[in-house]
Amino acid sequence: MYTLPKIERFNRDVLSKYHIYNSVFITLPFDSIDNTGVLLPLFTETCETGFKKQETPKEIFDFFSNKFLNNASETEKIDLMFRFIQYIERQIVLFDAIEDAAFPEVNNMEGRGSLRDIKEKSDAKEKDDELVDFLENFNVRTVLTAHPTQFYPGPVLGIINDLTEAIRQNDLLQIKQLLAQLGKTPFIQKEKPNPYDEAVSLIWFLENVFYATAGEIVHYLQKNILEGNAIQNQLIKLGFWPGGDRDGNPFVTTDITLKVADRLRTSILKCYYVEMRNLKRKLTFSDVDTLVSDLEHKLYRSVFYSKGEIFITLEELLTQLNKIRDIIIEKHQSLYLDELEALLVKINLFGFHFATLDIRQNSKIHNVVFKDVVNYYLNSGSDVFPKNYYDLTEDEKIVVLSKVKGNLNPADFENEITRSTLESVQAIKTIQKNNGEEGANRYIISNNESALNVMETFAMIRLNNWDTPSVDIIPLFESVDDLQNAHQIMEQLYTNPEYSKHLQSRGNEQTIMLGFSDGTKDGGYLMANWSIYQAKISLTEISRKYGIKAIFFDGRGGPPARGGGKTHKFYASLGPKIENKEIQITVQGQTISSNFGTLDSCRYNIENLLSAGVTNKVFSKEKNELTAEETEILTQLANLGYDKYLSFKNHPKFIPYLEKMSTLKYYSKTNIGSRPSKRSKSEGLDFADLRAIPFVGSWSQLKQNVPGFFGVGSALKHFEETGQWDKVSDLYHNSLFFKTLLENSMMSLAKSFLPLTAYMSKDPEFGEFWQIIYDEFSETKRLLLKIAGHKTLMENYPDGIASIQIRERIVLPLLTIQQYALLRINELNKENSPNEELIKVYEKIVTRSLFGNTNASRNSA
Repeated sequence: MYTLPKIERFNRDVLSKYHIYNSVFITLPFDSIDNTGVLLPLFTETCETGFKKQETPKEIFDFFSNKFLNNASETEKIDLMFRFIQYIERQIVLFDAIEDAAFPEVNNMEGRGSLRDIKEKSDAKEKDDELVDFLENFNVRTVLTAHPTQFYPGPVLGIINDLTEAIRQNDLLQIKQLLAQLGKTPFIQKEKPNPYDEAVSLIWFLENVFYATAGEIVHYLQKNILEGNAIQNQLIKLGFWPGGDRDGNPFVTTDITLKVADRLRTSILKCYYVEMRNLKRKLTFSDVDTLVSDLEHKLYRSVFYSKGEIFITLEELLTQLNKIRDIIIEKHQSLYLDELEALLVKINLFGFHFATLDIRQNSKIHNVVFKDVVNYYLNSGSDVFPKNYYDLTEDEKIVVLSKVKGNLNPADFENEITRSTLESVQAIKTIQKNNGEEGANRYIISNNESALNVMETFAMIRLNNWDTPSVDIIPLFESVDDLQNAHQIMEQLYTNPEYSKHLQSRGNEQTIMLGFSDGTKDGGYLMANWSIYQAKISLTEISRKYGIKAIFFDGRGGPPARGGGKTHKFYASLGPKIENKEIQITVQGQTISSNFGTLDSCRYNIENLLSAGVTNKVFSKEKNELTAEETEILTQLANLGYDKYLSFKNHPKFIPYLEKMSTLKYYSKTNIGSRPSKRSKSEGLDFADLRAIPFVGSWSQLKQNVPGFFGVGSALKHFEETGQWDKVSDLYHNSLFFKTLLENSMMSLAKSFLPLTAYMSKDPEFGEFWQIIYDEFSETKRLLLKIAGHKTLMENYPDGIASIQIRERIVLPLLTIQQYALLRINELNKENSPNEELIKVYEKIVTRSLFGNTNASRNSA
């Protein structure tokens, strides 16, 4: 049967269903909903017409009010705005659920990038042996982070899940009931969640999505590529940050860290128990039934009666299951062997830890902590540190740090940060004892600027009575300068005898984290991405020189500005000069629910990441290597983009614009996460302290998406004006890396809507600044279309742009309301006697509108 093109499948299975089910809202028995449902389409049309006429959001809403609201008071207008916000929030949920339900229909689950595709390519190219070797030595690690860009509270996520299933079944009665439930369920959390609450929310995805999907993927590979042999390698790994990520989050305590680790262990044991209970109904044969019953009983007690006590070890569980396996094969004709082996696959993947709880802290905090520790030893008369330690050079300090050992007691320190930082090391020990080494064996140093930062952490761990720590110390390089110096820093570490000895104990592997978010904030889109690419080449070269296998951990966010977008294409584009033993990525906020929120989308995206690794390592080893000339062109482009972005960032109106014209300050008022919106507690806005999520998110709310494109147009324009256009054009068509880079920037442009804020061009204070953004947007759009040979943005992703356009149309009234509220706040503040109560109401409108705008974008922060 002929398969419809992807865009036609999208129109049939997403767009048509949305229009049908959206009409159900109006029939729901709620106060004022019929009136709201009738007025909202009219307001949407008014917005679209008004922005085409270059009207301001205030003019648009006032025109709508005068025409349709019959002399409404300001209170009545505000009431309608809130009703519109609530209605649109639920429309977005509906669209999410419909898109999730249609995922396997719109996307070819067996097409390019799938396991089946990998298998068929391997057979066709006679690369079976290479593929088996690859699978035994490659890993994908998705790390769920504590960065909250998902505004849906738990009950709403549950409704989305149920609604998705009802839509998949075309159960109209159930859909109507769930939409009614949605109408009565609050979308906002009254209080900020604590880090444990965040952890519980994300563990839902581990239990209900990743557990089944990862197990099925590896089981498929064992049966179809390894001919039934068990994969010894832990091919798919899960990481976890809530409860362990202390960077900028004072609410992460040692108790919470341990509590999250316990919850992870209980959750995976519960998954095993449920599967064991199902197996018990099948494995009813002699010599097997009693063994199965015993395992089920011990798992049950460990989950429901333990209070932290475990009644079965991982080794005992595996031994018993393998014994059952042997009996089934020898005596019972391998009956239900497939189901048993599926469980064994999952136990190999998840152990008793489920996901590795990473500990992360900022190097600036470590500096404070370490000063406290050194003073403690010096004041006690100990010879652990020399009396002139503070006078030593950095190299001399590293020599000292590489040799120190001790048995610190966190309780001996009055400083809370010192005490909790030292306790986090003790927590790693405890978690490893309870959950196994993989329960917590990674310590990440954010804002890592030197080898001294790493050695201070190394020393801090060993001073906790841990001579040979089973912990990987992972420096995170983020700023442009740090990325450019990273290979020199790592060489200092590799040549240190004690650190080298530590790496030997860790299998001569060094994980290095590279952060897109702060790199983009620091250096702009092109420079951040190119700096990371170049850093990977330099770090691979220096690591290979010393016999170390570098593993790169990418701190990617949702949008292209934070390393998101077509992620798998980046990994497929890496050449042989970049180590690619593992793909490690952070996943957060809406990206978790949109890319890994259902069994289908999770399978699709993990398979694509595996496929990217296979493509790069097995099928096209030499193809993606950049030539010297291409490298020079990319370097020149990055420098041109960097200069343009730097002049923009240093503009005197840059910070005031974000403070006065964006929603930046409102992020701290949303109860979506435990983390403060900036690192310091100062009143003023310091750019260095500003977190990447509110920074990128604020540009997204303005529909300007500056971090995803600014500087790209200027860089390309230089090549156009100097008669070198062919060079960048050839690079685009020959380099998958460069093409993906620009395609992701096109996505940022496609999610921008400059008419929303065009009124700012006439603002006496910020008009010139807004024009700079508009001009760079226009040039970037023109030149990206030129280089791609397209007439419209994302022309080669018709279903992707269709999804974006529908979502943008749904939230256009919400964006207009948000801008209207911001304008009213500015007007009220300029009055001689500002109405503080009215200002608070409009501030609430701005904050509430953040929710729907962010959720609709799915990767906006």
